[in-house]
Amino acid sequence: MNKKERFEKVILYFEKNMPVAETELEYSDPFHLIVAVILSAQCTDKRVNQITPALFQAFPTPEKMASVEPEDIYRYIRSCSYPNNKARHLSGMARKLLELFDGRVPDDVNELQKLPGVGRKTANVIASVIYNKPTLAVDTHVFRVAARIGLTTAAKTPLAAEMQLLKYIPGELRPKAHHWLILHGRYVCTARKPLCDTCGLKDVCRFFRQKRGKQEATR
Repeated sequence: MNKKERFEKVILYFEKNMPVAETELEYSDPFHLIVAVILSAQCTDKRVNQITPALFQAFPTPEKMASVEPEDIYRYIRSCSYPNNKARHLSGMARKLLELFDGRVPDDVNELQKLPGVGRKTANVIASVIYNKPTLAVDTHVFRVAARIGLTTAAKTPLAAEMQLLKYIPGELRPKAHHWLILHGRYVCTARKPLCDTCGLKDVCRFFRQKRGKQEATR
């Protein structure tokens, strides 16, 4: 099976079995999503969703968040990972959002990366989720799942993986494909104990084939 065929089979599987794939972060507008995505770095979506209601009630707009110090934001996010850094990022992001974009979250990946705390992955998430841009964010789940299945080959960095994925995933499917791979990695192709035996992609998965070969070799 060549790479093009593998992509086609994987896409067909997800279209049939996961027709609706969306972010699990809870938000009500673009500003709330960018806050949630910044908080989600090395933190579960479940934890972020527990934090954000009180945070958004206190600071519902860029203007409100920009008007306080990082220490004020820290009180609301201290139960997430790296709260000191994230409090500084959120404060700086809100202020820069007002300074550069009049408080409106931009739709361009390069423009988004001008905001503190927003790297390429976060920018791709915002561009795809809010504006349905043909971008594909590569987080740890996407990076792992794509490599295991065989969608990427010898990709050493998230950017390298992103470039390989973009080559074979049609533009209109990229926002959804991001969530396909994340959710598959979160609930099926987990980091420590992937559920290979019950996975619907095992027939096209390079990792499963290699795993089965090793098992047969030891019999």
